[in-house]
Amino acid sequence: MKKTGSRSAAELLRRYIGFVVSLFVIALGTSLSIRANLGSSPISCPPYVLSVREGAWSMGTYVICMHVIFIILQILILRRNFQPIQFLQLGVSLVFGVFTDITMWMTYYMQIGGTGAGSYALRFLELLLGNSILAAGIAMEVRCDVLVLAGEGFPLAISKASGKEFGKVKICTDFLLVLIGFIFMMCFFRSWHIDMIGVGTIVSVFLVGYLARVFGRRIAWMDRLLIPHNSHVAPSLQAGESSLPLVITISREYGSGGREIGAMVAKELGIPLYDKEFINHAAEELGLTSDLVAQSEQNISNSSLWQLIFTDKSIPASMNPSRDDAIFVSQGRAIRALAAKGSCVIIGRCANWVLKGRSNLLRVFICSDKDVAAERIMERDGLDRVAAEDKYEQVNRARANHFWQYTGLRWSDSRGYDIVINTARTPYSRAAAIICDIAAIEVE
Repeated sequence: MKKTGSRSAAELLRRYIGFVVSLFVIALGTSLSIRANLGSSPISCPPYVLSVREGAWSMGTYVICMHVIFIILQILILRRNFQPIQFLQLGVSLVFGVFTDITMWMTYYMQIGGTGAGSYALRFLELLLGNSILAAGIAMEVRCDVLVLAGEGFPLAISKASGKEFGKVKICTDFLLVLIGFIFMMCFFRSWHIDMIGVGTIVSVFLVGYLARVFGRRIAWMDRLLIPHNSHVAPSLQAGESSLPLVITISREYGSGGREIGAMVAKELGIPLYDKEFINHAAEELGLTSDLVAQSEQNISNSSLWQLIFTDKSIPASMNPSRDDAIFVSQGRAIRALAAKGSCVIIGRCANWVLKGRSNLLRVFICSDKDVAAERIMERDGLDRVAAEDKYEQVNRARANHFWQYTGLRWSDSRGYDIVINTARTPYSRAAAIICDIAAIEVE
């Protein structure tokens, strides 16, 4: 969990209020999905199946019981590493159970039956609406970055104890919950009911995680509600954003000469250039080798990307014990600290996104034509043309995937930058001069 010591009492209060609101949104989305009669979401399978028995408790009551079990399992798994603040999950579970009963009552008249084509079309639309609201609630919960529901805390505890990626553990625990729900269904109803576990359950597995990522990148406005105005910048800079030092971020395609251009700009302006320093900082902070950290932004293959797309992003990166998330958080912290310290040039590391919304920020993207970049790679790395072109494609694809993983945006989208320069047509010296000229205008 992100350290709360750097957050004011006012900010914490806002974040916890936002978190409670997100719980209601999650409960509403879950209830609406259930009313589509196509199957509940994976984590809702056991409590929902139990709640539809004759004479059963309410679904919210079973949700509370399930979450208490999750909390007990977390304590058993983590033992001394279970943080006392996580006992707040008990209160969160109670609130979420109450919200579940309220939203199940609110959506009672929205339950759709029938077996005709029109009925199934309406059911599917209601399922999509419910999944969308559920995903929006998850995105809000992650943005608040204070606590997690016990349903996420349980796989997170397993991930921390086993060293396995949270996303993979979450998929396994979701499958286990569906299996438990199926066992309950067969024990109490002796047959399969698609309104309890059906196509809607499968759709939720894939759709909710994807939509949560989509919504996650569209709710940056929440920060204005969660963070008091005087907490947005360091105390020494609160006198006005115009006092912030100029920072130039350079994102670059492989073989485009972006680092060389960055070095020219830094030398011309007389300001520091930061690149491998972030690698060393993260390695030292996390106890990893520099090579492992250096590979982190270039190790996301297309197959891994598909897993990321369909994995429920239900916890903040600051809470995720995975190596790549820890590196991203560490480097992001270093980028913000150096940007506040003084004017500089920062190469890569998603710095244009980490510092988004900051005044006196000049975001540059350096690209090149494939054939020109391949020539440079051949000369620098001693490769033949085929190998150089393959490396050009591989590294740039990995960088784009890495950027999408943590921002949900396209790395090469020109709308994310103030300057885009193609070095196939622009010499390095001219590109550096252009950047310096615009930087001079920025500081006037």
